[in-house]
Amino acid sequence: MNYQKASQHITAWLNHYCESAGLSGFIIGISGGIDSALTSTLCALTGKKTILVNMPIRQSQSEYDRASHHIADLKKRFSNVESIEVNLTSIFELMENTYPKDTVENQLAMANTRARLRMTTLYALGQSNACLVAGTGNKIEDFGVGFFTKYGDGGVDLSPIADLTKSEVKSMAQEVAVIQEILEAKPTDGLWGDSRTDEDQLGASYPELEWAMDFVGDETNLSPREVEVLAIYRRLNRINKHKMEPIPVCMIPQQIRISI
Repeated sequence: MNYQKASQHITAWLNHYCESAGLSGFIIGISGGIDSALTSTLCALTGKKTILVNMPIRQSQSEYDRASHHIADLKKRFSNVESIEVNLTSIFELMENTYPKDTVENQLAMANTRARLRMTTLYALGQSNACLVAGTGNKIEDFGVGFFTKYGDGGVDLSPIADLTKSEVKSMAQEVAVIQEILEAKPTDGLWGDSRTDEDQLGASYPELEWAMDFVGDETNLSPREVEVLAIYRRLNRINKHKMEPIPVCMIPQQIRISI
Protein backbone atom coordinates (compact mmCIF):
# COMPACT_ATOMS: atom_id res chain seq x y z
CA MET A 1 0.00 0.00 0.00
CA ASN A 2 1.10 3.55 -0.73
CA TYR A 3 0.47 4.95 2.75
CA GLN A 4 0.95 8.57 1.72
CA LYS A 5 -1.74 8.29 -0.96
CA ALA A 6 -3.98 6.21 1.32
CA SER A 7 -3.79 8.79 4.12
CA GLN A 8 -4.57 11.56 1.63
CA HIS A 9 -7.54 9.54 0.38
CA ILE A 10 -8.93 9.14 3.91
CA THR A 11 -8.42 12.82 4.66
CA ALA A 12 -10.28 13.81 1.47
CA TRP A 13 -13.07 11.37 2.36
CA LEU A 14 -13.37 12.89 5.83
CA ASN A 15 -13.51 16.39 4.38
CA HIS A 16 -16.20 15.48 1.88
CA TYR A 17 -18.34 13.69 4.49
CA CYS A 18 -18.09 16.58 6.95
CA GLU A 19 -18.96 19.17 4.32
CA SER A 20 -21.90 17.08 3.09
CA ALA A 21 -23.18 16.85 6.68
CA GLY A 22 -22.89 20.61 7.10
CA LEU A 23 -20.86 20.25 10.32
CA SER A 24 -17.72 21.90 11.66
CA GLY A 25 -15.33 19.02 12.20
CA PHE A 26 -14.58 15.92 14.22
CA ILE A 27 -14.38 14.73 17.81
CA ILE A 28 -12.31 11.71 18.84
CA GLY A 29 -11.77 9.90 22.12
CA ILE A 30 -8.03 9.54 22.73
CA SER A 31 -7.04 6.33 24.50
CA GLY A 32 -3.26 6.39 24.23
CA GLY A 33 -3.43 3.67 21.59
CA ILE A 34 -2.41 3.68 17.94
CA ASP A 35 -5.93 3.53 16.46
CA SER A 36 -7.17 6.72 18.09
CA ALA A 37 -3.81 8.37 17.45
CA LEU A 38 -4.00 7.66 13.71
CA THR A 39 -7.69 8.60 13.45
CA SER A 40 -7.18 11.91 15.22
CA THR A 41 -4.14 12.75 13.08
CA LEU A 42 -6.08 12.06 9.88
CA CYS A 43 -8.92 14.26 11.15
CA ALA A 44 -6.44 17.01 12.01
CA LEU A 45 -5.00 16.83 8.48
CA THR A 46 -8.39 17.91 7.09
CA GLY A 47 -7.85 21.38 8.49
CA LYS A 48 -11.29 21.28 10.09
CA LYS A 49 -11.99 21.64 13.79
CA THR A 50 -10.66 18.53 15.53
CA ILE A 51 -11.45 18.01 19.20
CA LEU A 52 -9.44 15.42 21.12
CA VAL A 53 -11.04 14.14 24.29
CA ASN A 54 -9.18 12.38 27.09
CA MET A 55 -11.71 10.53 29.27
CA PRO A 56 -9.87 8.71 32.07
CA ILE A 57 -11.76 6.21 34.21
CA ARG A 58 -9.29 4.92 36.81
CA GLN A 59 -6.82 4.88 33.92
CA SER A 60 -3.31 3.48 34.27
CA GLN A 61 -0.67 6.20 34.38
CA SER A 62 1.04 4.92 31.24
CA GLU A 63 -2.18 5.01 29.19
CA TYR A 64 -3.06 8.46 30.51
CA ASP A 65 0.42 9.79 29.77
CA ARG A 66 0.46 8.41 26.22
CA ALA A 67 -2.90 10.01 25.51
CA SER A 68 -1.74 13.33 26.98
CA HIS A 69 1.52 13.29 25.03
CA HIS A 70 -0.28 12.57 21.76
CA ILE A 71 -2.77 15.37 22.40
CA ALA A 72 0.07 17.81 23.15
CA ASP A 73 1.91 16.74 19.99
CA LEU A 74 -1.12 17.24 17.71
CA LYS A 75 -1.96 20.61 19.25
CA LYS A 76 1.62 21.69 18.59
CA ARG A 77 1.47 20.50 14.97
CA PHE A 78 -2.03 21.66 14.00
CA SER A 79 -3.71 24.98 14.80
CA ASN A 80 -7.16 23.45 14.18
CA VAL A 81 -6.76 20.93 17.03
CA GLU A 82 -8.16 21.55 20.51
CA SER A 83 -8.63 19.27 23.48
CA ILE A 84 -10.95 18.60 26.39
CA GLU A 85 -10.32 16.40 29.41
CA VAL A 86 -13.34 14.88 31.14
CA ASN A 87 -12.49 12.69 34.09
CA LEU A 88 -15.31 10.16 34.24
CA THR A 89 -14.07 8.22 37.27
CA SER A 90 -16.54 9.75 39.74
CA ILE A 91 -19.48 9.16 37.37
CA PHE A 92 -18.41 5.55 36.81
CA GLU A 93 -18.09 5.00 40.56
CA LEU A 94 -21.56 6.49 41.08
CA MET A 95 -22.88 3.93 38.59
CA GLU A 96 -21.06 1.17 40.49
CA ASN A 97 -22.75 2.33 43.68
CA THR A 98 -26.14 2.36 41.96
CA TYR A 99 -26.08 -0.90 40.00
CA PRO A 100 -27.02 -4.27 41.53
CA LYS A 101 -24.12 -6.10 43.18
CA ASP A 102 -24.06 -8.94 40.64
CA THR A 103 -23.76 -6.44 37.78
CA VAL A 104 -20.86 -4.63 39.41
CA GLU A 105 -19.12 -7.95 40.00
CA ASN A 106 -19.41 -8.83 36.31
CA GLN A 107 -16.10 -7.48 35.01
CA LEU A 108 -17.06 -7.60 31.34
CA ALA A 109 -20.33 -5.75 31.94
CA MET A 110 -18.50 -2.99 33.79
CA ALA A 111 -15.69 -2.81 31.23
CA ASN A 112 -18.30 -2.27 28.52
CA THR A 113 -20.01 0.31 30.73
CA ARG A 114 -16.80 2.36 30.65
CA ALA A 115 -16.87 2.37 26.85
CA ARG A 116 -20.55 3.33 26.74
CA LEU A 117 -20.02 6.16 29.21
CA ARG A 118 -17.29 7.52 26.98
CA MET A 119 -19.53 7.26 23.92
CA THR A 120 -22.26 9.26 25.68
CA THR A 121 -19.69 11.91 26.57
CA LEU A 122 -18.36 12.16 23.01
CA TYR A 123 -21.85 12.62 21.59
CA ALA A 124 -22.73 15.31 24.14
CA LEU A 125 -19.54 17.24 23.42
CA GLY A 126 -19.76 16.56 19.70
CA GLN A 127 -23.31 17.82 19.36
CA SER A 128 -22.57 20.98 21.31
CA ASN A 129 -19.60 21.66 18.98
CA ALA A 130 -21.27 20.59 15.70
CA CYS A 131 -18.75 17.78 15.28
CA LEU A 132 -18.96 14.23 13.97
CA VAL A 133 -17.84 11.43 16.28
CA ALA A 134 -14.98 9.71 14.44
CA GLY A 135 -14.60 5.99 15.11
CA THR A 136 -11.25 4.41 15.81
CA GLY A 137 -11.97 0.76 14.95
CA ASN A 138 -9.76 -1.05 12.46
CA LYS A 139 -10.72 -3.78 9.97
CA ILE A 140 -9.95 -6.83 12.11
CA GLU A 141 -11.76 -5.37 15.13
CA ASP A 142 -14.81 -4.05 13.28
CA PHE A 143 -15.35 -6.80 10.69
CA GLY A 144 -13.27 -9.75 11.81
CA VAL A 145 -13.51 -10.57 15.52
CA GLY A 146 -15.92 -7.86 16.71
CA PHE A 147 -13.46 -6.58 19.30
CA PHE A 148 -15.35 -3.48 20.35
CA THR A 149 -18.19 -2.52 22.67
CA LYS A 150 -21.64 -2.39 21.13
CA TYR A 151 -22.93 1.18 21.61
CA GLY A 152 -19.58 2.03 23.17
CA ASP A 153 -16.57 2.57 20.91
CA GLY A 154 -18.79 1.00 18.23
CA GLY A 155 -21.17 3.97 18.49
CA VAL A 156 -19.77 6.45 15.97
CA ASP A 157 -20.79 8.65 13.03
CA LEU A 158 -18.12 7.49 10.60
CA SER A 159 -15.18 5.05 10.53
CA PRO A 160 -12.07 6.44 8.80
CA ILE A 161 -9.71 3.50 9.39
CA ALA A 162 -12.08 0.52 9.33
CA ASP A 163 -10.67 -0.69 6.00
CA LEU A 164 -7.15 -0.89 7.44
CA THR A 165 -5.76 -3.93 9.23
CA LYS A 166 -3.90 -3.34 12.49
CA SER A 167 -0.61 -3.80 10.65
CA GLU A 168 -1.65 -1.20 8.09
CA VAL A 169 -2.74 1.13 10.88
CA LYS A 170 0.78 1.01 12.32
CA SER A 171 2.40 1.68 8.95
CA MET A 172 0.08 4.61 8.23
CA ALA A 173 0.63 5.97 11.74
CA GLN A 174 4.36 6.04 10.99
CA GLU A 175 3.64 7.82 7.70
CA VAL A 176 1.69 10.63 9.43
CA ALA A 177 4.25 10.94 12.26
CA VAL A 178 2.37 9.59 15.28
CA ILE A 179 4.68 9.80 18.30
CA GLN A 180 7.07 6.90 18.86
CA GLU A 181 5.74 6.25 22.35
CA ILE A 182 2.40 5.19 20.87
CA LEU A 183 3.92 3.31 17.93
CA GLU A 184 5.83 1.11 20.38
CA ALA A 185 3.01 0.51 22.90
CA LYS A 186 1.32 -2.89 23.09
CA PRO A 187 -2.32 -2.66 21.95
CA THR A 188 -4.82 -2.55 24.82
CA ASP A 189 -8.42 -1.41 25.13
CA GLY A 190 -7.78 0.09 28.59
CA LEU A 191 -11.18 -0.98 29.92
CA TRP A 192 -10.11 -3.27 32.74
CA GLY A 193 -7.98 -1.16 35.03
CA ASP A 194 -5.06 -3.58 34.73
CA SER A 195 -2.22 -4.35 32.31
CA ARG A 196 -3.97 -6.88 30.06
CA THR A 197 -3.32 -6.41 26.36
CA ASP A 198 -5.57 -7.04 23.36
CA GLU A 199 -3.59 -10.22 22.67
CA ASP A 200 -4.20 -11.42 26.23
CA GLN A 201 -7.93 -11.03 25.69
CA LEU A 202 -8.11 -12.37 22.15
CA GLY A 203 -5.70 -15.27 22.50
CA ALA A 204 -3.87 -14.33 19.31
CA SER A 205 -1.86 -11.43 17.92
CA TYR A 206 -3.24 -9.05 15.33
CA PRO A 207 -0.97 -10.41 12.56
CA GLU A 208 -2.23 -13.91 13.36
CA LEU A 209 -5.87 -12.81 13.28
CA GLU A 210 -5.31 -10.92 10.02
CA TRP A 211 -3.92 -14.13 8.52
CA ALA A 212 -6.98 -16.05 9.73
CA MET A 213 -9.36 -13.41 8.36
CA ASP A 214 -7.85 -13.84 4.88
CA PHE A 215 -7.33 -17.61 5.01
CA VAL A 216 -9.03 -19.77 2.41
CA GLY A 217 -8.15 -23.19 1.10
CA ASP A 218 -6.83 -26.51 2.38
CA GLU A 219 -6.44 -26.73 6.15
CA THR A 220 -4.71 -30.13 6.21
CA ASN A 221 -1.17 -28.71 6.09
CA LEU A 222 -1.61 -26.02 8.71
CA SER A 223 0.66 -25.96 11.74
CA PRO A 224 -0.88 -26.65 15.19
CA ARG A 225 -0.69 -22.92 16.00
CA GLU A 226 -2.37 -21.97 12.73
CA VAL A 227 -5.19 -24.41 13.45
CA GLU A 228 -5.55 -22.87 16.91
CA VAL A 229 -5.58 -19.30 15.58
CA LEU A 230 -8.12 -20.19 12.90
CA ALA A 231 -10.38 -21.66 15.59
CA ILE A 232 -9.98 -18.53 17.75
CA TYR A 233 -10.83 -16.27 14.82
CA ARG A 234 -13.88 -18.30 13.76
CA ARG A 235 -15.21 -18.48 17.31
CA LEU A 236 -14.89 -14.72 17.87
CA ASN A 237 -16.35 -13.95 14.46
CA ARG A 238 -19.33 -16.21 15.20
CA ILE A 239 -20.15 -15.03 18.71
CA ASN A 240 -19.75 -11.35 17.81
CA LYS A 241 -21.85 -11.36 14.64
CA HIS A 242 -24.54 -9.41 16.48
CA LYS A 243 -22.12 -6.46 16.65
CA MET A 244 -21.07 -6.59 13.02
CA GLU A 245 -24.42 -7.07 11.31
CA PRO A 246 -27.48 -4.77 11.18
CA ILE A 247 -29.91 -5.01 14.08
CA PRO A 248 -32.44 -7.74 13.22
CA VAL A 249 -35.94 -6.49 12.53
CA CYS A 250 -38.99 -8.74 12.84
CA MET A 251 -40.82 -8.17 9.55
CA ILE A 252 -44.59 -8.66 9.51
CA PRO A 253 -45.66 -10.89 6.57
CA GLN A 254 -47.92 -9.19 4.06
CA GLN A 255 -50.63 -11.83 4.49
CA ILE A 256 -50.86 -10.94 8.17
CA ARG A 257 -50.96 -7.22 7.40
CA ILE A 258 -53.89 -7.57 5.04
CA SER A 259 -55.81 -10.17 7.03
CA ILE A 260 -58.90 -9.12 9.02
